[in-house]
Amino acid sequence: MQDNLIKFGELSCVLKVKASLGECPRWDPSAGVLWWVDILGAELHRFDPRTGEDLVIPVPEHIGCFSQTDDGGFIAAMRSGIWLLDAQGSPTRMLCSNPENTHTSRFNDGRCDGAGRFWAGTIDEPKAGGTAALYRYDENGLHSIDGGFLTSNGLAFSPDNRWLYHADTPRFTIYRRPFDVTTGAVGPREPWLVLQPTELDRGRPDGAAVDAQGYYWSALYEGGRIIRVAPDGVIVETYPLPARCPTMCAFGGTDLRTLYVTTARHGRPEDELRAMPESGGLFAMRVTVPGLPEPHYMQRGSSAAAAQFSPGDKAC
Repeated sequence: MQDNLIKFGELSCVLKVKASLGECPRWDPSAGVLWWVDILGAELHRFDPRTGEDLVIPVPEHIGCFSQTDDGGFIAAMRSGIWLLDAQGSPTRMLCSNPENTHTSRFNDGRCDGAGRFWAGTIDEPKAGGTAALYRYDENGLHSIDGGFLTSNGLAFSPDNRWLYHADTPRFTIYRRPFDVTTGAVGPREPWLVLQPTELDRGRPDGAAVDAQGYYWSALYEGGRIIRVAPDGVIVETYPLPARCPTMCAFGGTDLRTLYVTTARHGRPEDELRAMPESGGLFAMRVTVPGLPEPHYMQRGSSAAAAQFSPGDKAC
């Protein structure tokens, strides 16, 4: 049983794979498995912690993030746009195209809010023009929420749905903004936590998750650690792991008290990979405070979804 290998308060590798850019872990409580992606490997993974089996599903292009749908499939933000996938990971329908230049932009981090809307940001791959943006997709189409980013990342919502969090990774900044779950409207962003890089520590905020107490867990890429941040923006806990580039956190297990962390190895120096051979693997530890259930995408045209959205909000 792989579950028995997971320790309390100490991140250890539970799946020794060499993902180029592991990301977007998502716990599936109905199946008791963790879904995750290798963005650059163009793969969707299904990890069963009871057996240690990791099923690899190839997808046609880079896949940045996804959420499950109620019919057992997925909504996925990919390089070309936002797609519906079936339960086997095969694309069935494009919902909207990427409004940016797909030669230099792809969708990156995202998730659903409590009303089933899908949020996803993009990445300005050359890190040159600050052309990345944050978007929301709902039954009225794709909405541009904010722009001027280098890498839109770290999207999460507070348990009371009062705040939306997101990060611009290369700028070492996590933002928050007021959020209305009824309409999907957001207020102006404000810097919530600005990390101070040093010559030896370039840890910057990548993917994230929020626990039941409203604390924000952030994976610090090139920082080799996970931080837990209080609602007032103060770092209260730090957890190192033997991989330089953690990418995202997710809560799983039957009680949502297992923290899973994906990592990356793409572009890392050979001496680093020799010293940290588990880079690219999946890590986990037990925690005291549980996470929150991950909302599913409310499919377009359903009466439940339509009742949640503001009819005056126009798509871009």
